[in-house]
Amino acid sequence: MRRKVAKFSILPVFAGSMFFSFSTKEEANLEMYSTSNLDLDYTVSYDEDPENDEVLTDLPVLGKSYLGFKEAVGFKESGGRYSVVNEYGYMGKYQFGKGTLELIGIYNPSEFLDSPELQEAAFYANASRNKWILIRDIARFEGKVINGVEVTESGILAAAHLAGPGSVKKYLRSWGANAFSDAFGTSIRNYMKRFGGYDTSFVHPERRAKAVVQPTRT
Repeated sequence: MRRKVAKFSILPVFAGSMFFSFSTKEEANLEMYSTSNLDLDYTVSYDEDPENDEVLTDLPVLGKSYLGFKEAVGFKESGGRYSVVNEYGYMGKYQFGKGTLELIGIYNPSEFLDSPELQEAAFYANASRNKWILIRDIARFEGKVINGVEVTESGILAAAHLAGPGSVKKYLRSWGANAFSDAFGTSIRNYMKRFGGYDTSFVHPERRAKAVVQPTRT
């Protein structure tokens, strides 16, 4: 969900939040994606227009990696704050709804809000599930141009986070005629453009992905 953001800074995510496990056959190694010792201060202009096509330029130097992707989405959703609950009940850094959380195995909203590690695991699990649902559409539409925006895998996954994979399927298969906007007016096209071009090959498509936090290694 979209939140209007003025100038402020966010703290780095906890290093421990990067150690969690997924429902894939192989345990993901996230040590290379740690944000320890990185400057994650953001400065952005106040955005009155949800369809503003400006791409975020004042992001930390994370490049177009999976880490850069998820931090960019988290900043757009909540300013990177784990404790945020908006007026529609969407929760946390990535603004999850209760129904989506239940799909990935999270049934305690209070526990979810109190755990940055669980929120990071939830983002991956949801992206993994969405990638499985949309894998054929990614193959079919990646590189195509719809409503003036080049379709990329990361743009599709970001749009699915915003609108759900079903809405993204309808958007792609109608070549943009069947559009969606959230309660704040943010559209699938907007997320396709804003979050296009990241490398999300790290996300493994998993039909029944669940958010599971692995104990911190000592």
